[in-house]
Amino acid sequence: MKNGYVNGDVWSFERHHQRLPPPDASCDVVLGLDGGTTSTVCVCISIRHLHLHPCSDPPPLLARAVAGCSNHNSVGEAAARETLEQVMAEALSKSGSNRSAVQAVCLGVSGVNHPTDQEMILSWLRLIFPSHVKLFVQNDSVAALASGTMGKLHGCVLIAGTGCISYGITKDGREARAAGAGPVLGDWGSGYGIAAQALTAIIRAQDGRGPQTMLTNRILNTLGLSSSDELIGWTYADRSWARIAALVPEVVSCAEAGDQIANKILVDAVQELALIVKAVVQRLQLCGEDGNGSFPIVMVGGVLEANKKWDIGKEVISCIQKNFPGAHPITPKVEPAVGAALLAWNFLTKESEGNGYC
Repeated sequence: MKNGYVNGDVWSFERHHQRLPPPDASCDVVLGLDGGTTSTVCVCISIRHLHLHPCSDPPPLLARAVAGCSNHNSVGEAAARETLEQVMAEALSKSGSNRSAVQAVCLGVSGVNHPTDQEMILSWLRLIFPSHVKLFVQNDSVAALASGTMGKLHGCVLIAGTGCISYGITKDGREARAAGAGPVLGDWGSGYGIAAQALTAIIRAQDGRGPQTMLTNRILNTLGLSSSDELIGWTYADRSWARIAALVPEVVSCAEAGDQIANKILVDAVQELALIVKAVVQRLQLCGEDGNGSFPIVMVGGVLEANKKWDIGKEVISCIQKNFPGAHPITPKVEPAVGAALLAWNFLTKESEGNGYC
């Protein structure tokens, strides 16, 4: 174990721990991490509690830490690596624990789309943690699914935040996903996609290619801009996807006020989100051969949260259930980082079957 390949100071709290008696098994912990384009959350949970209370809903946290973006496609490998190390160190420091007590780590990170992405992040983790620690890296959609099923991997999840993705897995382990390739490659049901179309509608209205829309005054006022021309400079001054996605509530407000352009943007987003779920469900036959089988669909992300009169999540579910009446929507009781920690525990127990914790 190295003392932090990015910034050894993040582990300086362990120097105090070195003067304490070595921890026994009752102090063992797992770490779960949910890393997205907007933020990264890491939680630390006691293995003793998970062993003694496997059905605890939700499990108590020893600590929780939050940092910025950890998607390497968004901020680059060096920044993503530093964020991951920083947030894990902070969670362990807050819990009063250290790396020697960690038994398993599960990271659910957006941008993990290929085995090479997994191996890259695993190589970072191997430099951070002792050799006994079991390391698991997944796409953030896997952790999100686990947050709704409390660590059981079966069913489908739809994430719609800054980006969007649908992921599904069958009881025998077959997997499928749709979307999640980022805004350039068409995640149009995402927060970025919704807001980018709203900005486009403003520019089209300004130059005469499109109809006038309530979005113009609403978004310009929100951003403190005086004209549509200034919107171009604002957009390209900072290419952050999350910065643009933050405008979704303004689009929803305009749709609720009767603006047809805003309403169409949201209707199109609903259709797109339902479509990516449909693609996954059909590929895996989660609905059974007759199309009426029951399966859980976990709904995660700010775009899907209730938005007053215009409720995007409710409309998506309604659209999905027209095709799959057995779809059972779940709003998670825990956040995806806890789902990742539960996965870490489940992976660990499968690998060390027969070993108990006291």
